[in-house]
Amino acid sequence: MDISIVIPLYNEEESLPELIAWIDKVMVENNFSYEAIFVDDGSKDTSWSVITQLKESYGSVKGIKFRRNYGKSAALNVGFEAAQGDVIITMDADLQDSPDEVPELYRRIKEENFDIISGWKKKRYDPITKTIPTKLFNAATRKMSGIQLNDFNCGLKAYRKDVVKTIEVYGEMHRYIPVIAKWAGFSKIGEQVVEHRARKYGVTKFGLSRFINGFLDLLSIFFVGKFGKRPMHFFGSLGVLSFFIGIIMTLWMIGVKLYHIAAHIPYKREITDQPLFYIALVAIIVGSQMFLTGFVAELVTRNAPERNQYLIEKEL
Repeated sequence: MDISIVIPLYNEEESLPELIAWIDKVMVENNFSYEAIFVDDGSKDTSWSVITQLKESYGSVKGIKFRRNYGKSAALNVGFEAAQGDVIITMDADLQDSPDEVPELYRRIKEENFDIISGWKKKRYDPITKTIPTKLFNAATRKMSGIQLNDFNCGLKAYRKDVVKTIEVYGEMHRYIPVIAKWAGFSKIGEQVVEHRARKYGVTKFGLSRFINGFLDLLSIFFVGKFGKRPMHFFGSLGVLSFFIGIIMTLWMIGVKLYHIAAHIPYKREITDQPLFYIALVAIIVGSQMFLTGFVAELVTRNAPERNQYLIEKEL
């Protein structure tokens, strides 16, 4: 099979017939064999009934329905597990992503040997309350990940099959799939300008909370990807640094005290009366706690069942 199109959805009953008709038209015109996997993320409307009816009209349609709403990341992860195509395309169900982009995305994955091609909605039809936070998050993600993409959150992306069968997507991490893929060793990531269409039906399903959750997930990805198998390098380094800063401040205060005593210079302030004493004490305590945290995390990591699981690309 050439292409698997994974479409997560939540309350999109109106757009589904038009979307699958458009997808089928593009696939037939380009002689692609394909499957369209609709993942119903616990919709409250008749989306699942629509998918059931579409299955009768289009043999390429497959459906997965969650019992409740788990989120877009969960829907994508389940869709990736079910996908059988050589190239996996993801797109939103609200008709804001154009199926006409699929042939070029497929060509670049197959002919230019990219691991991922991420869509870039250069011209957007979103309100400013959505576009400004998105730009800030894209800039922060570029800085932290080193991946030079303009639009990490675009739902229209293309993947080699190996990528989606290797990575795991959870939480709110769907917008950071290129970062997850890079940490997994898939570093050939490209970008393609795609059309962003104005929403035709329904309303957006995402609120402002997604930006907070997205930032926290970015920190999680960065930490786990870099220190997941060696947590002592992170906690231990910070702990030792904090501990020695506290020790140096303490020794400096003691040295000043001894100098005044040896020189017979009056020194009325006790060490414990100085604010610096408490700063040094906190630094020593925090440093010790961080070091112990790293030690415990190292023990947990070394006893984890996946401690020696590594991704092997080729084997002779």
